[in-house]
Amino acid sequence: MTADIHVPPTAPRRVPLIGHALPLLRNRLEYVQRLRTYGPIVRLAVGPKSITVINSHELLQEMLTRKSQHFNKGLLFDKLKIFGGDPLPVAEGRQHLNRRRLMQPALHHKQVGGYIATMRDTAEPSVAAWRDQETLDVCNEMQLMAQGVVMAALFSSNPDRGPAQTILNGVDTVFKAALRHAMVPISALERLPTPGNRRAWAANTVLSNAIEAIIADHRAHPDAYEDLVSLLLTVQDETGATLTDQEVIAEVTALLAAGSETTAVTLAWLFHELGRNPDLERRLHEEVDSVLAGEPLAAAHIPQLAFTRRLIDETLRLHNPAWILTRRTISPVQLGQFSLPADTDVMWSPYAMHRDPDLFPDPLSFDPDRWLPERPQPPRGAFMPFGVGKRMCIGDQFSLTEAVVITALVASRWRLRPTPGATVRPVPAITVHPSSLDMIAEARVRVGAGSAA
Repeated sequence: MTADIHVPPTAPRRVPLIGHALPLLRNRLEYVQRLRTYGPIVRLAVGPKSITVINSHELLQEMLTRKSQHFNKGLLFDKLKIFGGDPLPVAEGRQHLNRRRLMQPALHHKQVGGYIATMRDTAEPSVAAWRDQETLDVCNEMQLMAQGVVMAALFSSNPDRGPAQTILNGVDTVFKAALRHAMVPISALERLPTPGNRRAWAANTVLSNAIEAIIADHRAHPDAYEDLVSLLLTVQDETGATLTDQEVIAEVTALLAAGSETTAVTLAWLFHELGRNPDLERRLHEEVDSVLAGEPLAAAHIPQLAFTRRLIDETLRLHNPAWILTRRTISPVQLGQFSLPADTDVMWSPYAMHRDPDLFPDPLSFDPDRWLPERPQPPRGAFMPFGVGKRMCIGDQFSLTEAVVITALVASRWRLRPTPGATVRPVPAITVHPSSLDMIAEARVRVGAGSAA
C-alpha cells in the first residue's frame, strides 16, 4: 500500500500580504531555529512568494543525493550571478559537471597537501606583524589571511595589504547585494541605480579588474605558472574551445569569494571561542608546541594536529557560516511523504540544524571533544558543513587544511584575548559572522623558532 502523500503544512502566524516576513527580518537566526519545531518540512510566505523549508536531515539527504536531479541551486545562488556569467557555484546541469571535473584536480586532497607551504608562507608574515597588546579586528585579519592564501595557492598572486583590503571590501559588498536581492526577490529593484546597487556594481568592477590583471600576467608569462588560473586558461571543452576571459574572470572571482569568506568566518568564531575557554586554548597551545617542536609548519604536521581539527569541526557546527541555503524544484518530486510541485523554492538552515538538541546533545556548548571517535556521533546527514552530494563544496579539503594551518600559526605565537566589555553577536548576512570581534594580541613567551611556551 502506498503511503499517504502530504502537502507541506504552513507555518503558524501568517500575516495577510506580508506572510512571515516580519519575524524572518526581525531575527533571522532565531526564526529559522524556531521553524524546526514545526515539523520536518514547513511552508513560509515572504510577501507573495512561498518558500518550503526542509528541517529533517533525512529529507535533506534525500533531496541532495538521490533526488538531486529534480532541483537546481535556487533563489540565493541566482542572485550570486552578480559575479557575472555562470561560474561553478551557480552553474547547472552539464556545465556544472564539466566545470567541476575541470577544477577538481586542483582542489583534490592530494593536491592540497602541496599547497601547505604556500599557505604557511602567505599567512605567516601577517601573523608575525602583529604587536604585543595590539587590538586587532580579528574578522578582518582572518579575511585578509584567508583571501591571501586562496590567491597565492590557486592564482599565484600575493597583493600587498592595501590592494588586498580593496579586493576584500569588494567581495563583501557584492555578497551583501546578493543577499539583499535574495531577501527581496523583485528583479526590477536590482536594476535601479540605488546606492546599494551602485556600490555593488562598482565593487564588481574592482573585482573584475583585479582578476583581469592576474589573467593578463598569466597570458604574458604562460610558462611561469602552474595553478588553477593556468588550468582555466588552457582547458578545452568537448568542442575544442577554451574558456573566454569573462568565463575565467567569473570562475576566479566566485572561487576567491567562496574560498575566503567561509574559512575566515570560521576562524574568527574559533578564536572568539578560545578567548572564552582558556582550558581549550591551553590544550591547543600544548598540541601546537608539541607537534611543531620548533620546526616550520609542514604537510607532515597536519594529521598530527588532531585537537586543532576538532576545534575547527566544532566551530563549523556551533557557528556554521550558512544560515540559509536554497534549491528550486525543476520537476515535481516527492520527499518522504511530502509532495513538491515544480518551481517550488526550497530553503534549509545548516546553522539551525547543527544546534538542534535532538541531533547534538547540549548543542550550545562548545565541545570539540564531541568529535572524538569514542563519543556518540550525530546521525548521518545531520552534520554537513560543506553540503553533500554532487553540489558539495569543491574546496572542502582546501578550506579545512587552510583553517588548520592558520590556527596553528596564530597559536604558535599569540593568545587572543577578548576586549573588556565587548559584546559579540552573530549577524546573518551571506554568512553568519560576528558583529565585531576586536581582540587583544598577547605574545606568547618564545622558547624557539616556530614554538612557544
